[in-house]
Amino acid sequence: MDHEEVEIHGRADRLCGQADRDGHARRRGVSQDGHLAGDALQLEEEVRRPERQRSAPAQAARGREQPLEEARRRSEPGQGDAPGGAAKKALRAARRRELADWLIQAYRVSTRRASSILLTSSSSYYYKPNPRYDRAERARIKEIAETRLRYGMPRVHVLMRREGWVINHKKTYRIYCEEGLNLRRRRPKRRVAAMHRETRPAVTAINQAWSMDFVADELFNGRRIRSLTVVDNFSREALAITVDHSLKGDAVVDTMKLIKQMRGLPKRIQVDNGSEFISKALDKWAYDNGVQLDFSRPGKPTDNPFIESFNGSFRDECLNVHWFLSLDDAREKIEDLRIEYNEDRTHSSLGNVTPREYYLSHLQA
Repeated sequence: MDHEEVEIHGRADRLCGQADRDGHARRRGVSQDGHLAGDALQLEEEVRRPERQRSAPAQAARGREQPLEEARRRSEPGQGDAPGGAAKKALRAARRRELADWLIQAYRVSTRRASSILLTSSSSYYYKPNPRYDRAERARIKEIAETRLRYGMPRVHVLMRREGWVINHKKTYRIYCEEGLNLRRRRPKRRVAAMHRETRPAVTAINQAWSMDFVADELFNGRRIRSLTVVDNFSREALAITVDHSLKGDAVVDTMKLIKQMRGLPKRIQVDNGSEFISKALDKWAYDNGVQLDFSRPGKPTDNPFIESFNGSFRDECLNVHWFLSLDDAREKIEDLRIEYNEDRTHSSLGNVTPREYYLSHLQA
C-alpha cells in the first residue's frame, strides 16, 4: 500500500513539474522543443523594422520547425477566423434575427444569450417589421411601365407627380427596381471624334427652327411605308407625321403647306441631303416663302440632333410596339402617338413639362 502511494505521488510530482515548465515556456513564447512559437515569431516579424534583415543562422533555425508545430500554427479548413473565411457581417436587424435563430436551434441557447452574443437587444429580436403600404403606388408604376414601354424611371416619376401622387424619387426608384422594370438600352460606341461644323445660332423662340427627316418601316405583309416627321426645335413639338408608301418632294411641300395653315412658317428648316429635300419642288417653296433650308453635312446625323432624338423615341414607342395591318391603320396609330407625345409625354430638357404646355407658356409670354 505504501509502495503504490509513493509511486502515485511521485508520478504526480513529475507531471506537475512538467506542467510548470511547459507553462513557463509558453509564457516566454517558447515551445517544448526550444523553438519560438508561431505567434511569437509573427509578432517579432511585425515589430522588426522592414529594412533590418535576419541573419543566416536565425533563418536556418527558423526553418527547423517540426511538422507537428507547422500544422498546429495553420488555421484548419473552414475555420471561422481563417483569412478570407470570415462570415458575412450581420449589419442589418433582419440579418441579426436570422443569426439569432440559427444560434438558438444549433446550440440550444436562450434568446437573451443569442442576442448578447450578436451584440443586440432582445427587443430587436422580437420586433416584427411593419412595412409601409405602397400597393397602390406599385400598381400605378407597373401600369405606366406596361403601357409606355420605353419610359425610364425619371419620366415615370414625373408622371406620378403630375397625377397627384405624394412620392419622392427614391421610393419610385426602389419600386421600379424591385418590380424589375429597369430599362436597358444599348448605345452605340463612337470611336471617331466628329468634326464640328460652323456653329448654328441658338434657338430661342417658337418657329425659329424646324427639323424634318424620314423614318422607314413596313406593314404586317412586308410592304414598305415611310413617315415624314417634322419637329419644332424649341418646343420639341411633333408638328406633323405624314405616312405613305412613297413620299417625294411634292409630298414634303404638301406637308409644309398643311403646317403653315395651323402653325405658321419657320425661319429655317434643318434637313439632311436626301433626294426629297434637295428637290426643285421644296427649293421653290422655300424660296417663295422666305424659308432657309439648312442642310447637314453628308453622313453626319449629329448635325440634326432634335429630329434624330424624336425619330428614336418614335421608333421605340410606336414602330417597334405596334403591328400595322394597313396604311390607314398605321396612320391612325402614328397620329395617336403624335398627340400623346405633344400633350402627355414630359421632357426633362423642357423642365419636365409636355411640349404643348411649353409652347402655350411661351406663346402667352
